[in-house]
Amino acid sequence: MNRFFVAAILCAGFCCNALAQTPADAPASREDVERYFQAVHSHDMMLKMMEAMSKSRHQMAHEQCAKDHDKLPADCEAQINKMMDEMMNDMPFDQMIQAMVPAYQKHFTKGDMDALVAFYSAPTGQKVLRELPAVTAEGMESMMPIMRKNIDRMTERVQQQIAQMMKDSSKSTGDAPPPAKN
Repeated sequence: MNRFFVAAILCAGFCCNALAQTPADAPASREDVERYFQAVHSHDMMLKMMEAMSKSRHQMAHEQCAKDHDKLPADCEAQINKMMDEMMNDMPFDQMIQAMVPAYQKHFTKGDMDALVAFYSAPTGQKVLRELPAVTAEGMESMMPIMRKNIDRMTERVQQQIAQMMKDSSKSTGDAPPPAKN
């Protein structure tokens, strides 16, 4: 009887323990996602990435002010950089990170979050976290000329399309087209 009683208690304990465990394929909880955010130092990483990208932002300000230097004040670049830096410093990063939790919960399971936390807690994961801001900054610096070229091309095409639409619209209504801007 004593053995039966001990076996019954052990069996009940294992069953309760099994029922209490969350399967790895269960959706990630808010706590799972927050544990992941802590493992990847999300707040610090976001600040480091913004800091690393400041060089690209400042380069864009330099180019814009240099392009129209004859029409702008001498301290144009300093004013633009100050404004952009202040805007970046005022970003609600913690609020933005918390707003991402539901997306992580939608796309990742508890098992996924556990695996990610394990990876980013390991030496290679820590190296990824240390190097990512520099990699991102260098990548952005390399991409900026390509992006600028394509954005300029897109802007030009949109302006041409709008001009054509205005021309076509004025023909159909009989109005004279507005003078072209250069």
